[in-house]
Amino acid sequence: MSTPIGPYSPVVCAGPWRICSGQLGLVPHSDASGAPALVDGGVEAELLAALAHAEQLLMGVGASLHHVVKTTVFLVTMDDYAGINAAYSRTFSDHRPARSVVAVSGLPMGAAVEIELWAYVPEADPVPEADPVPTGAETG
Repeated sequence: MSTPIGPYSPVVCAGPWRICSGQLGLVPHSDASGAPALVDGGVEAELLAALAHAEQLLMGVGASLHHVVKTTVFLVTMDDYAGINAAYSRTFSDHRPARSVVAVSGLPMGAAVEIELWAYVPEADPVPEADPVPTGAETG
């Protein structure tokens, strides 16, 4: 798994929510210099790599891609829309999260695509504390 390329958390837990920061299609292991690099193969390969990395991040915090309920895909050109649909369909075959696709003027490292994911893990719901039982002195 690669390290973040900026000063942010790759995944944040907030109660039952697991929120993955935008993921790029990076080669899983950096080269000898430690510099991150994009996978070869265009937008579809980049999105598949980004989703694989997001899956690893989610697994590290007790979730999976099956828990994803919302994604936002950022594309440099809408000409790549068919490519992201192909990668998305391969990854989310029977479980289809809500999705937004936004055209942007550029992405880090010259990437063609970036994806942000929100996952919901019901088992992580905090258990509400019981209301205190009033004593005679408190009810006056």
